Amino acid sequence: MSTESNVESQFQKPGDLVERDEDTGVMQVESLCMNCHENGTTRLLLLRVPFFRDIILESFECEHCHFKDNSVKSAGQIQEQGSKYTLDVQNENDLQRQVIRSDVSIFKVESLGIEMPKGESQLTTVEGVIQRIHESLSSEQPLRKTQAPELHDALKPIIDNLKKILDREGYPFTVSLDDPTGNSWIAPSPNDGTNYRRRDYPRTHEQNEELGIAGDPNAVKTEGKTLESADSVDDSEIVDGQVYSLPAECPGCNKSCFVNMKKINIPYFKEVFIWGTVCDHCGYRTSEVKTGGEVPDKGKRITLKVEDEVDLSRDILKSDTCALHSDELEVSVQPGTLGGRFTTVEGLLTEIRDQLRGQIFDIDDTAGSGGDSMAASDKEKWERFFNRLDAAIKGDLKFVMTMEDPMANSYVQDLCAPAVDPKITIEEYTRTDEEEEDLGLKDMKVEGYEADAEKKDEPAAENAEQKS
Repeated sequence: MSTESNVESQFQKPGDLVERDEDTGVMQVESLCMNCHENGTTRLLLLRVPFFRDIILESFECEHCHFKDNSVKSAGQIQEQGSKYTLDVQNENDLQRQVIRSDVSIFKVESLGIEMPKGESQLTTVEGVIQRIHESLSSEQPLRKTQAPELHDALKPIIDNLKKILDREGYPFTVSLDDPTGNSWIAPSPNDGTNYRRRDYPRTHEQNEELGIAGDPNAVKTEGKTLESADSVDDSEIVDGQVYSLPAECPGCNKSCFVNMKKINIPYFKEVFIWGTVCDHCGYRTSEVKTGGEVPDKGKRITLKVEDEVDLSRDILKSDTCALHSDELEVSVQPGTLGGRFTTVEGLLTEIRDQLRGQIFDIDDTAGSGGDSMAASDKEKWERFFNRLDAAIKGDLKFVMTMEDPMANSYVQDLCAPAVDPKITIEEYTRTDEEEEDLGLKDMKVEGYEADAEKKDEPAAENAEQKS
């Protein structure tokens, strides 16, 4: 059954009057006005968004009190993971990117440290959200000037900066959209580089409870428990090759499940931890790879020339901090995308292709239209892109792939080890201040912290003596 028929059936209940315009697809249903408690009219439109998924546009109007409201809802289910989009807005095109906000998402203007809180859903643009924030803050400034002068003065530079952005004078600036349901979105562009980033993350038990989908109320009690060996062996430390299990909550159905972990050593590299989750209730499966060891002084850049099927079968470890790009394939994968993966070059390219295809041409989009408003030129670009990627996966196209990891936790199999592999170039590089900040390394102190703790304790001890 299609999503559209599912949506329609939700409103065809006894006593409901549903009207449908076959030309526009708009459904109309009588509903209660929360302002005057008379009956108003809600109009519903199912819309397929290019690069995203199906959504429902809702528009309410009351003919009695003239109250109006509109919102946007996801036509699908809550996703298995939350998602966070980050965009560096550099020009007018970035400002006009489409934005879908669910009522549990948080939109932030990172450069100014302000956010649009939860509770309102929108189908708009980046400019539209910033316009809404500007109007919300500036509308109450006259009242703040008399009742809270300090708050008025503190908000004035922020409002001025928002006005500069709206006047096209505030470039560049950074915005982010964080949604634990995974149903919010900032539109991508075929020309995106490092200015557009998406990161998927598992929800916490508290977030599941907030969304009303927590399956096991006691699941949070299992967090932080010691890893238990699958063979019931009480080990003082994690042993290579031994499988350990940790009680967890399934991100698919939110029932209790187990996360299995195993440590292995990769020759000529370092130790890695393979994590796998299998839910007995819903069949959800996922896997990820984490690297162990200390934080290196420098990052690592690995360049691989892929020329035949042997190169495609090389083992590859892409950590969750690794970026990947290829000029020949016009592929750019930002850190955090796909998480940590231990696979082959062919397997990694296949995952990249499947994830992009799922975002652009929805799974139910059998016609390959890509959405209600995808331009024919954009569709041709994406088709050429996928044809080129398919050719690389089959071994018909030679390309060069570069992996850049500031934590030096990524690896490509060296077929000539311990000799030098002529198709692999490895170089170390100094991390930028931005990379250090993103990784949290600037806030990390591993030496001399004992002395700082003693200094903090001294004033407290002096105050205690004075009181006594």
